[in-house]
Amino acid sequence: MHLILYQINLLSKVIIIGPAYPLRGGLATFDERLARQFMKEGHETLIYTFSLQYPSFLFPGKTQYSESPPPVDLNIKPLINSVNPINWWSVGNQIRKENPDIVLVRYWLPFMAPSLGTILRIVKKNKKTRLIGLIDNALPHEQRPGDHLLTGYFTKALHGFITMSNHVKNDLRKFTTKPVHLVHHPLYDSFGSKTDKAISRKKLNLDQDAYIFLFFGFIRKYKGLDLLIEALDNLKTNINVKILIAGEYYTGEDEIRRQIQMSVSKDKIIEHTHFIKDEDVGLYFSASDCVIQPYRNATQSGVTPLAYHFEIPLIVTNVGALPDLVPTELGYICEPNALSISETMNKMLTFDTKKFDVAIKTEKKKLSWENLTSIIYKTAKENN
Repeated sequence: MHLILYQINLLSKVIIIGPAYPLRGGLATFDERLARQFMKEGHETLIYTFSLQYPSFLFPGKTQYSESPPPVDLNIKPLINSVNPINWWSVGNQIRKENPDIVLVRYWLPFMAPSLGTILRIVKKNKKTRLIGLIDNALPHEQRPGDHLLTGYFTKALHGFITMSNHVKNDLRKFTTKPVHLVHHPLYDSFGSKTDKAISRKKLNLDQDAYIFLFFGFIRKYKGLDLLIEALDNLKTNINVKILIAGEYYTGEDEIRRQIQMSVSKDKIIEHTHFIKDEDVGLYFSASDCVIQPYRNATQSGVTPLAYHFEIPLIVTNVGALPDLVPTELGYICEPNALSISETMNKMLTFDTKKFDVAIKTEKKKLSWENLTSIIYKTAKENN
């Protein structure tokens, strides 16, 4: 607490660079929630986001933009064009003149390295601002030629780094000897409270008597939805089990749809394969009995803290940082193959929910936004 109070007196302006409204998705939600935490702690806070994040032909979903109303409490500047070098120079100079104490920049894809790395180099010329990277992926799940070169360009511009998984921390060590701090993904607490299961299911037109496993988020190959469908085919139980797929396809739609049509369990699969608006997220978690993440590989995931927030047990695969947040009282860890997933789903059907109810309240207290900001302040103080 003394460290935080000291830093609040020391700092006056924080700028976050990363996705935010009018863009949509988990990174935007995170950045906006973090901005509110900085504001709560007494800082003038701005978000510089993208006027153009991805050219449309590179974006795998239906739209990059939110259909929700804009947040009225945040100062968001949608100015960064990811493919226009003249824009990078202009934005870099604008942020440099803002003279912030900290710039916190999100990094999740090497495609962003030229724009963000150039902007940061220009900001750095004011010789005051501490440049901190919040790194979701140092290298992407699906790597391409040039990824190492691009991430190297980006990392050289920064003073220090924060990450939310050991896997990413180890990847960063391939590029830098500067400080790297590990922190758990804070809880998403901006989606409202858990609602009555029966009411949530009625609103979503779901079976009131089923045991529902929720697969939530953008659908991509590495997230293993195909493994989950195969596991469902192998599941031997007399319980009325359903899988609720809630999220938009980014890759593999044709393959997954063919697999569902050929599945002996296709009548147990519920497809809500569209983008889930922020105001509807709580319905899906409140309607479900277990959140399942059958990922082939991962660093960390924003779905896990959502499950924490809505107090839903978890099944995760033993990849990346996913197991770190799932002690035995909160769920099960399995291997990323259909047999192990199926066996673990069967175990979950008799999970001890009484122990879970006690344990989840204790674990939630550890995943605060205050903890993240205190690590950011600590990183900003370090000399390098």
